[in-house]
Amino acid sequence: MIIPIRCFSCGKPIAHLYPKFKKLVEEGKSQKEALDELGTKRYCCRAQILGQSDTLELVNKFKKF
Repeated sequence: MIIPIRCFSCGKPIAHLYPKFKKLVEEGKSQKEALDELGTKRYCCRAQILGQSDTLELVNKFKKF
């Protein structure tokens, strides 16, 4: 799934935060610490970021026409 440009609920731009969030989590920070460091305070924006799943690797396994 592709991260939305803006939060569906409040309209705040959040797409630029996802790569930074992913990097912080890979470095060993918890999800809460990473979101706090990015300055995401609204629950709706946090839910949008936490609800993303990277399915690109899964989709690439299928045959292309």
